[in-house]
Amino acid sequence: MKNEEYKKLSIAEFTKAAGRYESNHAGIYEMCKKDYPDILAELEKEPFRELLDAGCGPAPMISLLSEKYPDRHYTGLDLTPAMIEQAKKKDIQNATFVVGDCENFPFENDSFDAIICSMSFHHYPDPQAFFDSVKRCLRPNGRLILRDVTSDNKVLVWLMNTLEMPLANICGHGDVRVPTRDVVMKCCRRAGLKVEKFEIRKGMRMHCVVRKQ
Repeated sequence: MKNEEYKKLSIAEFTKAAGRYESNHAGIYEMCKKDYPDILAELEKEPFRELLDAGCGPAPMISLLSEKYPDRHYTGLDLTPAMIEQAKKKDIQNATFVVGDCENFPFENDSFDAIICSMSFHHYPDPQAFFDSVKRCLRPNGRLILRDVTSDNKVLVWLMNTLEMPLANICGHGDVRVPTRDVVMKCCRRAGLKVEKFEIRKGMRMHCVVRKQ
């Protein structure tokens, strides 16, 4: 499929999911909640003033962060208007929500001390464009905390990309590919970013920390 076709699928998928994403009937989206503690733990290691949540959905992470750090400012970016509508309904006073593409951040250079991205990266047809946007919009010494599903088992990744992802597309999901260690390393190198941590944690969960030097 072409890049724009994947994006149209993602918008359609998450328009349907927007109302139940944070409910007790979230289905497959329930797995996203598993990322929150690890992201919070990583953010606690360094101070930040401005944070971007790339692929923020209805802003569950920003809700948690705004309670824990009420003196910071948060920006949520999502491709799906219905998700941003749900986020705005929370009326988080120190947050701004924007409909936009995570492959082309609609923000000024050097805007953020930290960027988080949880279970959204595998929906991006052009991962290099995402990392290029991260490099442009992070402030010097800023960090990206990236979470997604991955594996170092090449056979498993091949099966997921060859069978599971196309099946998901047929079912109306905008999944593109399982991001791998090699892809992340290569994209960061090309963007001029430093990968400080790349771990595969419980549940095949990528935990990656990237810094702009």
